[in-house]
Amino acid sequence: MDALLLNEVEVRVLGSLVEKETATPEYYPLSLHALTAACNQKSNREPVMSLDENAVHAALETLRARGLTLDISGGDHRVHKYAHRLGELFNFDRREQTLLCVLMLRGPQTVGELRGRSERLHNFDNLEDVESTLGRLAERTPPLVTKLPRRPGEKEPRFAHLLSGEVETAEPSAPPPPRSLPLEARIIQLESDLADLKRQFEDFRKSFD
Repeated sequence: MDALLLNEVEVRVLGSLVEKETATPEYYPLSLHALTAACNQKSNREPVMSLDENAVHAALETLRARGLTLDISGGDHRVHKYAHRLGELFNFDRREQTLLCVLMLRGPQTVGELRGRSERLHNFDNLEDVESTLGRLAERTPPLVTKLPRRPGEKEPRFAHLLSGEVETAEPSAPPPPRSLPLEARIIQLESDLADLKRQFEDFRKSFD
């Protein structure tokens, strides 16, 4: 399958559907209202968004056109309900789908963060289990996950999904070099300091006269 190149709203909508299928299966598939609320959650979302139903519906339409979501209505469903087909299209196992979901909802993360934040969806035995699953996602054609370059001060590398294309990593700006006074100004400052010391010494000596 070709790279998806989803925008941030499509990623949030798809990730929210994947999460709710496992986290709250009794409410899945989701109505448009419930899906919008899931996209705008303040917990387990980075960044927090404030999408309206029109934006969510537009994303659903583009995802459906690409075979990634389903619009379910009729029968027992008196209102339109929405489901995802991500696992079906990519033939994911539970581990792969879980990690990709958490990356979609919370952005780049370390292996430790991914393990801790995946517990509601799947309990990884150890960090090695997370790493091996990330490796399988990175080895797909096209790759779905990438390891980001470690930034200064970071102890652990982070991983990011590639459903929106390559991840741009901004290099932290270097701190400005310390300002140094020109030589002439430093000499003037030293002369002034020396004059102050001489005055202080003279005052001190006079106190014994």
